[in-house]
Amino acid sequence: MTTAGDGPWLDDAAGRLVRPFTVSDGRTRPTVELDLLSQVMATGAIPFGYLGPEHAQALELCRAPLPVAEVAAHLKLPLAVTKVLLADLVDSGGLTTKPPVFDHNPTDRALLEAVLDGLRRQL
Repeated sequence: MTTAGDGPWLDDAAGRLVRPFTVSDGRTRPTVELDLLSQVMATGAIPFGYLGPEHAQALELCRAPLPVAEVAAHLKLPLAVTKVLLADLVDSGGLTTKPPVFDHNPTDRALLEAVLDGLRRQL
């Protein structure tokens, strides 16, 4: 039984019916440098070339800016495959990317202590 909108690609009992590497045509390296936190957003332009159903899903998700990791989670695809799909969309003019911006020092002691306190409260 397929879920709404997934078509023949997903099955509730069996899971994904198409192996992830077939989604990216066996490619493992994106043509565009993408970080887990890179923001991707649809340009509004119609992408040129053939796009598979996963490309269309990714494009729909990216109407608002999303980090690459979140797109992978929504698509239920491995990160490497998602990066290839997103790079295809960038190359075809359908998406634009923006590198992550870090507003804080990742080794800031106060920030690390706040995270540690929060984790301790969860345990």
